[in-house]
This record gives sequence, structure tokens and C-alpha cells, in this order.
Amino acid sequence: MKKLLILTLITMSINAVVAQNLMSPELLWKLGRISPLGISKDEKNIIYKVSTPSVEENKSNSKYYSVPVNGGNAIEISDYKSLLADKNISPDGKYTVYNEEVKIDKVHGKDFYPNLDKSNAQIYNGLDYRHWDSWNEGKFNHVFYKSNGEKSVGIDIMKGENFDAPQKPFGGDEDYIWSPDSKSILYVCKKKAGTAYAISTNTDIYEYHLETGITENRTESNLGYDTNPTFSPTGNLTWLQMKRDGYEADKNDIVVSFKGTTINLTANWDGSVESFVWSKDGKNVYFQAPVDGTLQLFVVDFPGLTKKLPQVVQVTNGDFDVSGLAGIVGDKIFVTKSDMNHAAELYSYDLKKKVWNQLSNVNTATYSSLALSKTERRYVTTTDGKKMLVWVILPPNFDASKKYPTLLYCQGGPQSPLTQFYSFRWNFQLMAANGYIVVAPNRRGMQGHGVEWNEQISKDWGGQVMRDYLSAIDDMAKENYVDKARLGCVGASYGGYSAFYLAGIHNNRFKTFIAHDGVFNTTSMFGTTEEVFFNNWDFGGAYWEKDNKEAQKTYTEFNPATHVDKWNAPILIIQGGMDFRVPIGQSQEAFQAAQLRGIKSRFLYFPEENHWVLNPQNAQVWQKEFYKWLKETL
Repeated sequence: MKKLLILTLITMSINAVVAQNLMSPELLWKLGRISPLGISKDEKNIIYKVSTPSVEENKSNSKYYSVPVNGGNAIEISDYKSLLADKNISPDGKYTVYNEEVKIDKVHGKDFYPNLDKSNAQIYNGLDYRHWDSWNEGKFNHVFYKSNGEKSVGIDIMKGENFDAPQKPFGGDEDYIWSPDSKSILYVCKKKAGTAYAISTNTDIYEYHLETGITENRTESNLGYDTNPTFSPTGNLTWLQMKRDGYEADKNDIVVSFKGTTINLTANWDGSVESFVWSKDGKNVYFQAPVDGTLQLFVVDFPGLTKKLPQVVQVTNGDFDVSGLAGIVGDKIFVTKSDMNHAAELYSYDLKKKVWNQLSNVNTATYSSLALSKTERRYVTTTDGKKMLVWVILPPNFDASKKYPTLLYCQGGPQSPLTQFYSFRWNFQLMAANGYIVVAPNRRGMQGHGVEWNEQISKDWGGQVMRDYLSAIDDMAKENYVDKARLGCVGASYGGYSAFYLAGIHNNRFKTFIAHDGVFNTTSMFGTTEEVFFNNWDFGGAYWEKDNKEAQKTYTEFNPATHVDKWNAPILIIQGGMDFRVPIGQSQEAFQAAQLRGIKSRFLYFPEENHWVLNPQNAQVWQKEFYKWLKETL
């Protein structure tokens, strides 16, 4: 009995030690990353992919799994494609649709002068000469189809067009679908080229008729984004729609074409849709959207031509994110779910019983051995009297009697939601594990707090949003456990802009700053970024529009470069060499200014990374330098 007691105590002690492990950069990049691929044709299993980075090999490796829809053991599979319905095969089984890149425009010197075949010159007559992280080489994505017989030849349904479908840089085969009768192909395309392409967001849904070869524009009347086409179970074309041209963060609505009428299912709902799926009976649409600092599942009914307004109902609720809509079987919908302490796993949600069931356990064992951070909601009153949600992430084994260095996290976007996401770079769990409190405000510009709140950041980058940031950190600094002498400010993209801007107006609040791919000089940003529509909208116009008061405010008062004379704290500046959204000159200007002013600064440069850091070894360098800088300066 005594031996059993001793053994039990030893086991408990070992488990207690194991449970006190902390997240580290090395462990973070060993976690599997799950992507649901769909429901099997017999509706008995969910098929998903797990990608696991290998720092040693400097690449990611993928494996595929099948798990029963009602739960059970996941089985590794090799031939996953045969288990899934192929959306690219026409419903009648006769044809396959696909996409290929086609050379259309002359760009290179050797295109114009064949005898100068060793020239590497590039010649452009309009903008869109580069996009995201790639130069335009005159090649465009085109949609093809071919019969499923032997020796069939593909037909380019966009022959000769210098437009992209799928859309670059991120579009895939979700950008084209078959009609239910197999007589036409529908695809998403922005049929503009050069400068016109760079200043517009007007994508449309086109329908190509196989029999006649005629293409018609199904969404010509809408001037903003039209994306994600699909057909309802009863054959009604459905898509996501933004109304205003040039506004990439406009309210995103679910629109249905029904008997010659277009019905906007979410027009009267104060939110923005991210993705959707129809119920099997065609009576409802389930969708995922940000709300109150999370991503949740909603449902809206389809009223047809009745005068009844569609009703939106929130289906799930909690401090987690619902994403990765994989489909519906019976009363269960299949999604991924994550929070700030856990990367996404595959779940089913019973729509009638309101019960979650975890189907995958890719990282469950890893998290069970970790001491986790604590995430809290905090509501702060802003300078204009609004209630603002602030996520607060506390270190594992938090002790309120101690004082902790604290980081203000500035989200990018600028109009992206700050939810219970799990990042493999800006990872709050890892920041907390390193002993930092993280303060993450849902400041102006965040989705999930109504359309008005979301839109208030446009043309006001350095205005109310900056007061929101300072309200959040000032309110948090009232807590005795916050070390007011050790406050830092960190962020990327618009968050990098925020760090640059706050560095000039913070009035000695912060001891250190970190800015990754941030906008430093709004004037040169307008002159070098590739998606000009974004700066046209958010900056209010061009810097040469001297009578445009909104624009001029962006290039003067709201320009971080004009406040460098007040910089007085160390700053780490990080930049990807292949980032054409926020080009390298932004970080170079900032670093040069800091160095010439004698401010402790460091330039971390990744020549082959874009707006993100995707290479596993580069990601490790990023993490090591991030925490090394904080240790040195905070």
C-alpha cells in the first residue's frame, strides 16, 4: 500500500512537471496544420490534410486522413481524391474543367527583340506590372475544359484575353464551377488590364456556354467584388458580393439569383460574411462571420420570392473561432475550430442538439503537456464614449502579485477581424509563454462590431484608431500587475504602420517597438504599392491632389515619416524582399531615419519572403530575433 502511494505521488509529480512545459518557437513549428478537404462521396467520412513544417528540411510535409463523421479513429490514406466528389467534372460526367497559365502579352526584351535573347529587360505600358510577390511576365490564368475521352484537347474559354481566372494571387479552382445542367461554366474574373486592373476591385461572375461559345456577364450591374460562385441544391446561383468598386473591405453579402431576381440574404444584417454553405434542402444558408472578437457560425433562411425578410440567426457562441466550413451531413455541420491556445482541429456541430464533437486530434497531445495562457475579455471606454473589446492574454501560471512586461499588439488589415485566431508567427500563446502580457484591442476598423465600426478607419489611419490603441494600453496599465516601465508595441502591415506612427506620438508610454512590413511613408507607399485601389480608398486619394483635404491629411498628419523627430525608443524593423504590397522602401526609409537619428534600431531582412514569413527556417529566425529584441530592450 505504501509503495502504491509513493508510486502514485511520483506519477503525479511527473505529470505536474510535464504540464508545466511552455510553448516555444521550435515546438510551435512542429504543430500540424489541418485543412478539411470535404465529405466523402458516401457521406461516411471527413477527408482532411495535415501539413507539418520541417525546420531541418526547410519545407512542409503533408499527409491525408479520413475520419468517420460520427467520430472515431482517423486513418491515414494515400488516394484521397477517389473518396471525394470532383467538382471539376461536369454533372453529366462528360467534361473536366481546369486552369492553366497562358502567355498573352509581350513583356520581356526578347519578346520584342528575338535576336536579343539574353536580355532580361521588362517593358510595361501600364500598372499591374507586379502583384503580391510576383512580376507580371505576360502570363495569365485561363479556364479550360476538355471531354473525358482519350486524346481530348483542352478548349481555352478565355482565348486571347489578358485577364486572370482564377484570380491572382490567391485564387484556385473555387473560382470556377459547372452549371447543374453541364451546359455552361461559370468563373470569377476581373476583366481589366494594366492600370485599370490596379485601381479596381470589380470582379464579376461570367458564364461561358459550351454550345455557342458565348460568354455573358452574370453580375455586370454590381461594381465591387463578386466571388465564390456556387449553386444551391435547387439550382440557384449564389455568390458573395461587395457593392463598392475599390473598397476591398466592403460589407460582404450572400446573394442569390432566383427566377430572374437577385435576392440579398444578408442585406439587413449588420455584419460581413466570410464563407458559406447551403443546407441540403436548399432552405437555409449557413455562413461564417466575425462577431465580438470571434468567428462564429450563422444561418439565414431563403425566402424565395415572398415578401418575408431573410432572418439571420447566430448558431454558435463562445470564445473560439469557427472556420473551414467542410459541409453538412444530416443534422451535423463540419468545421474547424481554434482559439488563442489551440491551433485548428476538425469538429462536427450538431445543429439540433447544439453539441460539439472533436473529430481530429492533430495537436491534442502536445497541448495537454503545456501550461496554457489565460485569455480574458476586457471592455474599455474609448475617447468618443464607445465600448471597445480588448483581448488580454496572460502568461501561464499568472500571478497577480507580480509585475509583467506588457505588449500592445496592433492588428494588420487594417480592416481584418481580431478574433480567437491561432497564428504561427504572431502567436499570443508564445508571447505569453515568454512572460509577456498581450493587449490586443478590437480597435476601429475591426469587423465583427458592425459595419460603421469597421468603416471608421478608412481615410482616418492616424485618428480615432490611434486613440483606441492608447485607451486600451492606458486602461490596462492601471493594473498593479502591469509593469508600466516595460511596455512594448508590436505589429505587422497596418500594425507595422501603427508601430511607426505610435513611435512618434506615444509620449514616453512605450519602451520599445517592433514593426514588420509596415507603412512608414504614406507618400512613397502610394507611389510603389501594387493594388492602387486600396490606397485610393483608404488614403482618400493621391498625394498630388492638393485640394483633397482627406488625402492631404493622410500624407501629412497621418504620415509616420513626419513624426520621426519625436522618435525616442528602440525599434526593430522587419521586411520581406518580395513584399510588393508594402514594398521594401518603407522599411528602408524607417531604418535609415532611426539610424541617422541615433536611435537603437535593427533591420531584419528576408530577401525571398513576401508580406508573410512562410519558410520554416526563416520563421525560426523571425521568432528568435523577435524575442531577442524584446529581451534586449524591454
